[in-house]
Amino acid sequence: MGLLLTFALVRGLPAPRWTIPAALAALLVDAVWTLPAGGPGHSGYVWVLQPSDAGVDMPSGFESALSACWAPLAAVALFLLAWRHGGERRRRPLIAAAVLAGFSVTGYAVVRVIDIWLEVRARHVQSRSIIDVTDTVTAVILAVLPPLVLGLTAVALVVVLAGHGRRLAAAGAFLLAVSVLPSVDASLGAVPLPLYAGDRTALFSWHAITPTLAMMQPVLAVTTLVEMTALLLLIAGIVGWRGPARADQPSPAARDPRP
Repeated sequence: MGLLLTFALVRGLPAPRWTIPAALAALLVDAVWTLPAGGPGHSGYVWVLQPSDAGVDMPSGFESALSACWAPLAAVALFLLAWRHGGERRRRPLIAAAVLAGFSVTGYAVVRVIDIWLEVRARHVQSRSIIDVTDTVTAVILAVLPPLVLGLTAVALVVVLAGHGRRLAAAGAFLLAVSVLPSVDASLGAVPLPLYAGDRTALFSWHAITPTLAMMQPVLAVTTLVEMTALLLLIAGIVGWRGPARADQPSPAARDPRP
């Protein structure tokens, strides 16, 4: 985040000048807040088994999803607020890709919710379990709301940036919208569900890539890499990447035939 802010300051902040620092400040706060705890005696990973009456405070699916999505959602909302007016260009390929991403994010969330609802209801009817189907489905719907709102807001930003001709920034917003798909499964993973409920439609869950000792959560690592790439493209595109000037290119004064 610090490197992105430095890059933006060096290249020059576009109007409104407060947008990029405010967006990066939210992302920086989230990055510092989510740093893993460690100390002088901390080394490696350990498994800790807690009894059921230990009183450990576990966040709900909605709280887990909100804590993961609030910073990029705030950044995307700020960019959307700043760039919502003035765009008249229409980049049909980018807009088509944005619509496809919006349908993908919404459709995937709906399919996951319906699959979990059917599985929970079937088990409740067969075994007459004490699981409250209504409460479980409500928790599932609340869990997918933050990543869904983030994805749709990023899709709206793609359309707005495409209207301003910022193709690189629009590509970053599109990549950010696509990266929401693993967040849907991660949010649902925080909801207490019956064993294997909804696993048949989970395409981006934590075990989609086999974990190893070297990389305990590869899906999360890949998702973070995609999000960082999306933010890099978004900031670079908004600031305006012109690239280094070519030495063999004549200056404007040399091209002007007037004295």
